Amino acid sequence: MTALGKLLRTTAFKLTLVYLTVFALFAAFLLVYFAWNTRRLITEQITQTVDAEITGLAEQYRQGGIRRLVFIVDARSRRPGSSLYLVTAPAGQGLAGNVGSLHAGTLSTTGWVETAYRRLDDPDGSEHLALVRVFQLPAGFRLLVGRDLEERERLRDIILAAGRWSLAIVIVLGIAGGLFVTRRVLKRVDAMTETTRKIMEGDLTGRLPIAGTGDELDRLAGNLNDMLERIEALMHGLKEMSDNIAHDLKTPLTRLRNRCEEALRVAEDESQYRLALESTIEDSEALIATFNALLMIARAESGQARDGMADVDAGEIARGVGELYEPLADEKGIQLRVDAPAAVPVHGNRELISQALANLVDNAIKYGAPEKKDINGAEPEIVIKAIPDGERILLTVADAGRGIPETDRSRAVERFVRLEQSRSQPGSGLGLSLAAAVARLHGGELKLEDNQPGLRTVISLPRAGLPALAQ
Repeated sequence: MTALGKLLRTTAFKLTLVYLTVFALFAAFLLVYFAWNTRRLITEQITQTVDAEITGLAEQYRQGGIRRLVFIVDARSRRPGSSLYLVTAPAGQGLAGNVGSLHAGTLSTTGWVETAYRRLDDPDGSEHLALVRVFQLPAGFRLLVGRDLEERERLRDIILAAGRWSLAIVIVLGIAGGLFVTRRVLKRVDAMTETTRKIMEGDLTGRLPIAGTGDELDRLAGNLNDMLERIEALMHGLKEMSDNIAHDLKTPLTRLRNRCEEALRVAEDESQYRLALESTIEDSEALIATFNALLMIARAESGQARDGMADVDAGEIARGVGELYEPLADEKGIQLRVDAPAAVPVHGNRELISQALANLVDNAIKYGAPEKKDINGAEPEIVIKAIPDGERILLTVADAGRGIPETDRSRAVERFVRLEQSRSQPGSGLGLSLAAAVARLHGGELKLEDNQPGLRTVISLPRAGLPALAQ
């Protein structure tokens, strides 16, 4: 397809033609209305002038008879630029005036009529158009008074000529402007098309160009760039997760296989086989839990869980999680306290929010015991809170353990990351990743803060009734 063909087929050019057609029709309507209104005003002016003259001449006839009327009409007919006058006898002979001839039948009826005529004082003897009024006088005499319409027709021709030129100029400028605008739009669209072609070929780093004008194409490009950044982040996360799965699950699977092979090789009785099977089942359950956590993270990051969102009480979730983990905390010698005195509504998925908070509490129980026992014998404490904070709802878990160094906090929320102090405890390194993904799904964030001593983890969510901006 040629460049001109592409221009003519674009939506921008078609819209320009539509707008140009509408504007031209509107301009033509205004022009016709102006010409018609001008014609009407001139006609009204003529009729008023003629009516006034006929009224005056009729009064002169009543006062002085036909002789006086003929004298006055003859005097007025000799003035330059005068009106049209004609006085006829009952038999139709002309008695006075400046009208040489009329169309047949013009004088047979009274009232207003447009007619062709010839003037007596016109050396060319050409026909002209006039608007005349025929008035019946007593004794059968007739009086005709009118005005030439040449001025009205000349003004109409001037308006129509100006209108034709104006429409021609509008059409030419409109088409030229449409081609200019269309070329600019097409150039930007072609640049976007080239970028999308590179992206489809696998280059996810490509971004649509933004001209900086703030128009609809810039807004579209900005939204698409945000979408591409999100897709790139998801693809990067998918690749990273695949690499992590291949790396971090290889060891437990290898250990599970070795244990089974060892049982087959050295086990001598049923009890040894049973012990090997129990160990295998325990490792399998840990692997299943890891995969479930990965699926839950993927579900949260893909946004599929938004369908199950409703208004829930974060305080009730905090109390439920505290009640669930209280026996485990007691076994560890840790006091678990929940501070959620009032209803704190959030809009979200109850299951995912509960799981995220449970992960934080589970981490606090595992790693939240202080390095040194209190000299007064007080039990270490973990505090779960659900409190309002302006337009946000904060779900916090605070412990008095060793905490996480500030330099490691950003890395701690990545998948399969286990810091040095946590390697002695069972786990997959997905707890904080899941909590962060759930927070982003609900338009919130996960923050790791210093509790002095210990760690304070905070899930910040929008209060129910406020729009959640998914990140």
